[in-house]
Amino acid sequence: MSMQELCKAGQAIGLEAIDLVAPADFDTVRESGLKVSMVSPDGLKDYLRIGWNHREHHAHLVDFYQKLIDRAADYGYSNVIVFSGNRNGLDDETGLINCAQGLQRILPQAEKRGVNLVMELLNSKVDHHDYQADHTVWGVELAKTIGSERFSLLYDIYHMQIMEGDVIRNIRDYGAYISHYHTAGVPGRNEIGDDQELNYPAIMRTIADSGFKGFVAQEFIPKNEDKLASLRDAVRRCTV
Repeated sequence: MSMQELCKAGQAIGLEAIDLVAPADFDTVRESGLKVSMVSPDGLKDYLRIGWNHREHHAHLVDFYQKLIDRAADYGYSNVIVFSGNRNGLDDETGLINCAQGLQRILPQAEKRGVNLVMELLNSKVDHHDYQADHTVWGVELAKTIGSERFSLLYDIYHMQIMEGDVIRNIRDYGAYISHYHTAGVPGRNEIGDDQELNYPAIMRTIADSGFKGFVAQEFIPKNEDKLASLRDAVRRCTV
């Protein structure tokens, strides 16, 4: 679907926003009346693997994200996604320190413009081999080290179920550090349904009970031919 078609379908379903939108599509989403819940760094080469955990990438990333922060803020969009990058032999402590030092170079601008930097937690077992931010506790320690209200975590329920499970307990324990959620069924990253292992209504009740005020974004890959029917069903299951 084109972005225009997706926005039209999203409005009909009752969505408030489209997730992971690049600046090239900002105007299309704005004209539809929807919001952008997370800004994507499209245009940044290999951004999942080449991230903030290696200091040799900082200068390039700082330049790119300073422009992206301003672009997002100019449109009134407050969430910009960031990634740790792959380890490439780097230990977790050094990777954390490097991420903190790099992100702190753009945090003053993010704070000034009212933009949140949100690091996604991904699994390194199935989909993103060697990715460093692959456990909740590592992300929480990074957030504590940075110590800014403008830095938080994107807790991808699919990815964290694969890496560590215990989803509800982790949301209860670390919800204060989480500002965004992604969904998908496990295994397979497909529909949120009765044939996968996560109980999404229970997870959504936990998120709601935590006082969460952000967005839960649907990020599954539908197997059904009627993809919009799958999206409507996911919205129904996640509405508590």
